[in-house]
Amino acid sequence: MIETSHKRFLGPVIRLHPSDNIVVARTDVGMGVHVPQEGFTSRSQVPAGYKIASRLIKKDEPIYKYNIVVGFATLDIPAGTLVHGHNTAFREFQRDYAHGSEFSPVEMVPERERAHFQGIVRPDGRVATRNYIGILSTVNCSATAVRRIADWFTGERLAAYPNVDGVVAFSHALGCGMEMSGEPMALLRRTMAGYARHPNLAAVLIVGLGCERNQLDGLLADQQLQPGSLLRTMTMQETGGTRKSIEAGINAVRELLPAANAVVRQPVPASHLCVGLQCGGSDGFSSITANPALGAAVDLLVRHGGTAILSETPEIYGVEHTLTRRATSREVGEKLVDRIRWWKDVYSVGRDVQINGQVSPGNQVGGLANIFEKSLGSSMKGGTGPLMDVYRYAEPVTAKGLVFMDTPGYDPVSATGQIAGGANLIAFTTGRGSMFGAKPVPSIKLATNTPMFTRLEEDMDLNCGEILDGTVSIEEMGKRIFDCLLRTASGEASKSELLGLGDNEFVPWQIGVMS
Repeated sequence: MIETSHKRFLGPVIRLHPSDNIVVARTDVGMGVHVPQEGFTSRSQVPAGYKIASRLIKKDEPIYKYNIVVGFATLDIPAGTLVHGHNTAFREFQRDYAHGSEFSPVEMVPERERAHFQGIVRPDGRVATRNYIGILSTVNCSATAVRRIADWFTGERLAAYPNVDGVVAFSHALGCGMEMSGEPMALLRRTMAGYARHPNLAAVLIVGLGCERNQLDGLLADQQLQPGSLLRTMTMQETGGTRKSIEAGINAVRELLPAANAVVRQPVPASHLCVGLQCGGSDGFSSITANPALGAAVDLLVRHGGTAILSETPEIYGVEHTLTRRATSREVGEKLVDRIRWWKDVYSVGRDVQINGQVSPGNQVGGLANIFEKSLGSSMKGGTGPLMDVYRYAEPVTAKGLVFMDTPGYDPVSATGQIAGGANLIAFTTGRGSMFGAKPVPSIKLATNTPMFTRLEEDMDLNCGEILDGTVSIEEMGKRIFDCLLRTASGEASKSELLGLGDNEFVPWQIGVMS
């Protein structure tokens, strides 16, 4: 388990663990600045969020952050020196998975004291946080049609249906020119089915072309989707082409609107919340402010009976042993390791991707040297509780508590899998400033630092940079995030919703051979 300090941060640098051989610059640290709390004088110009050697780090010695290995020194690094990619090597090292050795059951909040939110209860008992009508394309060839259908339903045309949050198209680039059997098609179909069944969609229209590999009838049969009053289907070749299909789709949605509008929010327990955890545009403060604060909120959510989905498999690589040790069983821990091994088998040779060490230019500029350091922060979003299960991409999440879903690190693809699995909220931390939404699910964005929050306040919901400023603790910010989740689930618009984001973030994971 990665221990995070809940004290308020003061001084020019932050020590994260007594055993670390680096500290993190809380503010810009100039050359020649004496840091009495650590007993060194800076030998470098160190931007805020970057690492400084707190003692001599010998060549090939591990570099420790939170007492976790985040790289190896490529040369002797004197105390006070900037530590980054120029003197840090990404290198494999042995990790003891110790499955379940640190498992500890959650101390649940008594049921009568648990938090509630104003949710939409569907006839089958599922709970929604939003109320959309969705239009899915089976294939890219029907993408324009589903978008034209959705675009017809402007705010003015939906004014008579105040309880409907909108009509949204879920188009994508797949559905043909791909393997007809095996995991690629199975993955696409379970992603589509996860959206078709999602409680945030009051009704769904699925539009196919007619000759694609992802045949409409095959999709329905494979995923046991039953057409009916709230699940309509059509194929463009049978309907009469583009114009007639758009007209038919508009008419179908018109018929669905009255039933979709007939909902009323009511108090429901927070146990109905399933939050997808995302981070993008990470920086050196992600592991110090927003991610551990979100982890504190997740610990609260889990104690109130809810679920959180940690994902982005390449972005827990290097610290996966901190999760396997908290697994509820050896079987669950091994499931996580198996997914790591799959990624290494597929992407380990000659691929310039994260799991081989290379993080994005934005991450590097933000102070992260390699994927081990990014993973250290990314994993903190999951809090400190036990890992209850591990899921493949877009599989329905049934366990309560903290779970893991295998996804890429690319945020739209990862969030698409989480939503297909049942997430009805997304909590997204960012240090550089990601612009993100994910209909039909509201997303809240958590800034790691005050300067970015101030610059991009129109996009950011909460400023976790207050932790760095010394005005709140991690625990206090975690409570603010938890309260924000409840308010957003109850219908309060997030910043991404106010900006109208989320129409283009349905991005199923593309794997396999294209032909």
